[in-house]
Amino acid sequence: MIIDRIVAKSIPNTRGRQTIETALTAGYLSATASVPSGKSTGEHEAVELDAATAIENVNGEIARAFIGREFSSPDELDNFLIKLDGTQNKSRLGANAILSASIAAQRLFALQENIPLWKSIAARGGFTATAPRLFVNVMNGGVHVAPSEALAKEGGFKLPFQEYMLVVEGKTSIALPVAQKAFDGLGEMLDSETPMGDEGGYAPTFDTLERPFEILAELVKEFPNTSIAIDAAASQLFHEGAYNILGKVYSADDLAKTYANLAGHFGVRSIEDPFDENAADDFARLTAAVNERLLIVGDDFTCSNPKLISDAINNKAVNAVIIKPNQIGTVSEAIESVKIAQSAGLKVIASHRSGETDDTFISDFAYGVGAYGIKAGGLGQKERLEKYSRLLAIEREAE
Repeated sequence: MIIDRIVAKSIPNTRGRQTIETALTAGYLSATASVPSGKSTGEHEAVELDAATAIENVNGEIARAFIGREFSSPDELDNFLIKLDGTQNKSRLGANAILSASIAAQRLFALQENIPLWKSIAARGGFTATAPRLFVNVMNGGVHVAPSEALAKEGGFKLPFQEYMLVVEGKTSIALPVAQKAFDGLGEMLDSETPMGDEGGYAPTFDTLERPFEILAELVKEFPNTSIAIDAAASQLFHEGAYNILGKVYSADDLAKTYANLAGHFGVRSIEDPFDENAADDFARLTAAVNERLLIVGDDFTCSNPKLISDAINNKAVNAVIIKPNQIGTVSEAIESVKIAQSAGLKVIASHRSGETDDTFISDFAYGVGAYGIKAGGLGQKERLEKYSRLLAIEREAE
């Protein structure tokens, strides 16, 4: 495939910030990709440059290197981008610039092969494509509601954990109607003035740590084949060696006991980033203690990075990982991370970001790699709903 044209432009994401959209052309084929951005980001993530700089890099250096060049595979194209950038963390050209070209290229090769995107991803990594469980974000907290870290330092976000999710089992055509009914039911249970958070879930205010779990436990009783998951995003709660939650200070041991109580009393089944991203020993102790009864999920802790995931596997620190392509910067590296995790028996959960676009790549990625689950956000925002709609379309394509 010879690249004839590559052009990037600016588009807004769901938080009103500008992000990058890149179009790639080869002969009569053309494909476009836009890249989301995170608000709660790990310190080991690939570097996202401001949109204007990333666009300039695509339309300048990357275009000059790409146009007229032939690539035999998307892996070859990704490796070319990685070498062109020349840094460990994509900081020179920008992970957002690189990923926009990488995703567009994956789409372009799928078009050339005349197969669906998810099937192209499955073939690329040698995966068995399957429908992922829906991890539906029903309540938003932490920095997805309150932008200031000062709130956490002064005593904690009013809804301290960043995401409160319902996990719905089954293929999308069965799971999504259940999720919608549960989401609507939650809306009826909450105050009519409850706002929406960054990720399309409700953003209520409660005075106790337990209250949101009491509400979610009621929903789980009403809807079979559902369970509770949270993203604690504990790095956002960690200040001066301790965790601040609703005005109370917790040690790592205190927090581990709190998680155990939440699992025991309310049936929480999955906890993402339960501790600060640099607290590897605390992750390992909790993972050993739960002994597979709970998913202990790495996100900021592992950053979709093959090396960090390998380290976590060696230390038995987690039993599941989040994969966000923009944390690492290319589709090929995201695929490598999935393969490493799955080969070690870890559950893989593909994930969107808080600052999303209408790009549905993550849906094809989740299905194509046979992910255990997908986080595509709440059901109160168009850009999230489009990802669920794409999962439904994939299910029809796969029949």
